[in-house]
Amino acid sequence: MKKLIIIAFMMILTLGATTVFASKSDLKPKATVENRLSAEEMSRLSNRVEEIKNMDKSNMTSSEKRELRKESKSIKNEMRNGHGYFYIGGGTVLLIVIIIILL
Repeated sequence: MKKLIIIAFMMILTLGATTVFASKSDLKPKATVENRLSAEEMSRLSNRVEEIKNMDKSNMTSSEKRELRKESKSIKNEMRNGHGYFYIGGGTVLLIVIIIILL
């Protein structure tokens, strides 16, 4: 059992080292203060999305509907990117679960 744990930790250390060497030092963090939207902007954008949802679209042409979909998608992307976030990859989650199980 001890041999298995030692081998697992050695694999974790060797696989973790390759990602450290492969990373660039000039990358900017994804969660920055400058990219965050204020509460007023968030409420304005969410109100616009609600307006688009509640519109009567039966009289609109397909091009007008397409423009509304594009606008709604862009607003949702802007709202999503307005918050700081952290990205955890699938391999990292799997590694954390394995470590928790072993301990």
